[in-house]
Amino acid sequence: MSVDIQWYPGHMAKTKRQLRENLPVIDVVLEVRDARIPASSHNADLAELVARKPVITILAKTDLAEAEATKAWVKFLEKDGQPAAAVDLKSGRGLKELERKIRTQHQILNQRLRGRGRQGRGLRALVVGVPNVGKSTLINRLANRAAAKTGALPGVTRGKQWIRVGNWLQLLDVPGVLWPKFEEPQTGFHLAITGAISLDVFDYVRVSAGLAELLLRFRPEALKDRYNLDSIPEDGVQILEVIGQRRGFLLSGGTVDVEKAALLLLREFREGLLGRFTLELPPDL
Repeated sequence: MSVDIQWYPGHMAKTKRQLRENLPVIDVVLEVRDARIPASSHNADLAELVARKPVITILAKTDLAEAEATKAWVKFLEKDGQPAAAVDLKSGRGLKELERKIRTQHQILNQRLRGRGRQGRGLRALVVGVPNVGKSTLINRLANRAAAKTGALPGVTRGKQWIRVGNWLQLLDVPGVLWPKFEEPQTGFHLAITGAISLDVFDYVRVSAGLAELLLRFRPEALKDRYNLDSIPEDGVQILEVIGQRRGFLLSGGTVDVEKAALLLLREFREGLLGRFTLELPPDL
């Protein structure tokens, strides 16, 4: 099922302008991606903007992705010498390795400054990524306090804010940013089902039906086990109807509330209740 989704609200264009203005004082960029969709959650538009800065790629939400696929992605991302790290933001697993790589950039910065006869200073890092990827949660983990506002929906961070981590690191948190046009429909679809795009701007029944068909094709047992299904129809909307019947989502007259079933499937997929999924593999696999 092909679903064309586009979302680029005005505050994202504003954020991009703010990023351009703040780049001169930034030493390193922390690009946060969703470990389930490392390719679709990479904003090439921002990558071009920060091309002259060192970048550490961070795969977040690893608790929702397949472990072996995440390892393969880190290996792929680091093959050209660029640092990358996988972090479980819930448990904190991988955080120490990420901090080590950030501290390496701090050492490089101060070596360069002292080589020019200047005094060393703290590292300034810009944290970027698509909406709802976990940027603010990552910042709170690094700062070891609730310094940045977090939420389960895209668009929680609406303005830039600097957060200090000890006396060695400052983090610039900005709203999540997409790009003006998704060239591939699959990109928008992957961003929608993982929660990076607001439900208000796409047909969530159609997208959820597409997700149901995707699960039927690659992991039918996840649908059967989660919703106690004996058999699964091939059509996505019909799958939602069966799920709605199982969960008792009925309107007057006994009609299934397909919208409620669609929202349920999206939420439970995003929360990992259907299992761990990596929807995109590195090009060399």
